[in-house]
Amino acid sequence: MRVIQIVPRRLLPAAGPARPGWFVTLFLTDMWERFSFYGMQAILVLYAAAPASRGGLGLPKSEAAALFGVYMATLFMLALPGGWLGDRVLGERRAVVCGAATVAAGHYCMAVPVRACTFLGLALIALGTGVLKPNMSGLLTRFYGPGQEVRREAAFAVFYMSIQVSALLAPLVTGYLGERVNWHAGFAAAGVGMTFGVAQFVVGSRTFGEVGGRPARPATRRELRSAGRVAATVVGVAALLLGADAVAGTLAVKHVLIGLGLVVMVVPPLGYLAVRRDPALTRADRTRLGSFLWLFLAASLFWMVVGQAGSLLNLFADRHTDRDIAGFTVPAAWFQSLTPLFILLAAPLFAAVALRLGARAGVRRKVCTGLALAGGGFLVMSLASMSAADGVRVTPLWLVAVYLLHACGEIVLGPSGMSAVADAAPVAFRGRVMGLWWLFSALGMAVGSRVVLLSDVLPAPLYYLVFGLLPLLAAAALAGRGRRARVLASSA
Repeated sequence: MRVIQIVPRRLLPAAGPARPGWFVTLFLTDMWERFSFYGMQAILVLYAAAPASRGGLGLPKSEAAALFGVYMATLFMLALPGGWLGDRVLGERRAVVCGAATVAAGHYCMAVPVRACTFLGLALIALGTGVLKPNMSGLLTRFYGPGQEVRREAAFAVFYMSIQVSALLAPLVTGYLGERVNWHAGFAAAGVGMTFGVAQFVVGSRTFGEVGGRPARPATRRELRSAGRVAATVVGVAALLLGADAVAGTLAVKHVLIGLGLVVMVVPPLGYLAVRRDPALTRADRTRLGSFLWLFLAASLFWMVVGQAGSLLNLFADRHTDRDIAGFTVPAAWFQSLTPLFILLAAPLFAAVALRLGARAGVRRKVCTGLALAGGGFLVMSLASMSAADGVRVTPLWLVAVYLLHACGEIVLGPSGMSAVADAAPVAFRGRVMGLWWLFSALGMAVGSRVVLLSDVLPAPLYYLVFGLLPLLAAAALAGRGRRARVLASSA
């Protein structure tokens, strides 16, 4: 609990105590959710690529990386319907409880050493996280009223930093259990963490008062029936396609990955249009939401690159990195702790600089910086893969540098992006608009799940060079557009 002391009093609501109970509860819930999330991320691709003789799924490298990417994309994609459930049906508090309990059930399902249970568990975790994440973010924003935008963004930054403690520890726990005991023990540990999160949220939510207890704009019976028909249609079509593939004797993991990948690439733009065309929005609301489309697209590009940390970069640690230290072989999954470690160390500095700069450090500049850091990490990977040619195992310092750059990019882009999106969202639509943030992150993950297949075709140095230059070019274009807008404004 002492970690909560890092929250400056000036960042909290003026009427609230120095350490409000709601912040403690949300912090601990997200901390345990991050434990399960990062614990899963650390070992999923290693488990998928491990041969059956080692208890893995035995998938080829690119297919294992694609599985990871599609899983992450689906998880983020489901944030939009999850946000809708919180906004219109459950209220954010009940949505968080239902989502967290479903995530825990998914981890326990994956603890069962049966292949079918792995895919059922992944589906449950994706569903639960899709409900949990947007409603957790929406619930946090509800404790900050009008005129507290700077405090809210700074609180997001502090919150973002605080939860990295569990994100740091999770790969150490699940990675050791997964690689040294068995993979399913690692998945079970992630489930235990999420169970703690559910329990403490239920107890601590008594400090929330009426906040988040009911949907902001309850759905009508007609809307509920319409949503039920859509859900039934989606499930029915998916079951029909899978059944037809199974009857034909051609059912394979890659077919499911292709189908899900295509769905995730189509849903984000459709979801954005659906929210923007909602008749309950005013013209000003639509205009404001439309002006933030570039931010959603930037998030997609960022996560297309950084999202490969848990797939290709994790496999690089396993197969091409010298991990022997004084006779001890460091588990490959432990490298996944580097990102939260660097976030934990660097976030206070970035938060202090952001508060000092104030409005001068606008969202556009932060997004450009985040994209540039993401691209710079892949350029470093291009050099690392050149050094790892001909089966040479390279120094781990290459990956340390990459994760440092990506962590700094996430610190700059993540909190400011989420805070800006929350600021653009009408109160009754906050859960769904926050869901759009995760939905476009899913789009980046989905594109990344297709992109990684090129790693079997392109030489590794060229692969990382090409996809490192893309965010750098996007950052330059965004920066140029911002300068042009300021010049036009000053000459008007």
